Amino acid sequence: MQDPTLPLGLAVSGGPDSMAMLLLAKRAGIAIEVATVDHRLRAASADECALVARLCHDLGVECTTLRVDLAAGNLQQEARNARYRALGEWAEARGLCAVATAHHADDQAETLVMRLNRGSGLSGLAGIRGFATFEGCAVPIIRPLLSFRRAELREVVASAHAEFADDPSNADDRYDRVRIRKALADADWLDPLAFAQSAAHLASAERALDSLAEDLWTTKAATEGDTVKLPHTGTMELDGRLVQRAIAELGGKAGFGEAAMLLARLERKPGKGNIGGVLIERSGDLTLCRREPQRKTA
Repeated sequence: MQDPTLPLGLAVSGGPDSMAMLLLAKRAGIAIEVATVDHRLRAASADECALVARLCHDLGVECTTLRVDLAAGNLQQEARNARYRALGEWAEARGLCAVATAHHADDQAETLVMRLNRGSGLSGLAGIRGFATFEGCAVPIIRPLLSFRRAELREVVASAHAEFADDPSNADDRYDRVRIRKALADADWLDPLAFAQSAAHLASAERALDSLAEDLWTTKAATEGDTVKLPHTGTMELDGRLVQRAIAELGGKAGFGEAAMLLARLERKPGKGNIGGVLIERSGDLTLCRREPQRKTA
């Protein structure tokens, strides 16, 4: 459990949302430190970090610039992973209780629409969590601005006459989020605050299902050698969680969506499936998860 009396870390990019978060935290008298991450993807990124450092200097706030290197692959995903790893290492080294990011209600609405468009399950539709943990990040991530609108945060920055940077990728139609943002802006009958409230309700439902799955795992699941026997509930949200947990217990790795898709396929056409070296099979009122036997070499 993190100590809430420790200072809070703020992830500030130089954009209007995170600069507003910095200004609001300073006004609230919260003990804070700031980190700004330079992904070195654009020539202007160093200038944006310098912009954050200048505002922190003016406010009397400690600021650290974190420079990260990105692995090959999905550029946005790799940048996100590298950012959270760097922020976690920084926060742990500085003895901070958590790291706050500036996600807000409009971000939440965009996320829900994107995930609805992809057919996401409950976990995806719970949207951006107010409190989350990430692999490789040593401290929790919190999102204190989910009840704020984008325009409100711009007003905070404008009232303080603070400079900010606009990331050109936020206007690049090649990204799904940008296209959805523009569509939502034209649909003035939609209420992003209502979207955020719905996401919070769905996150609460997800926590309840996680608790039920944990209880089923403790009371009904059984491990015999290389086989995990699971109760079949007939509820995809519970069965998917149990199978995901069993795969991890057997040394594999799978997302909930992968597990749920395989179970749905086995419902339509009984047989066996494989995820991450683990064989999944329905047997009566049980789901059996087994390590795949190693292949013999000649």
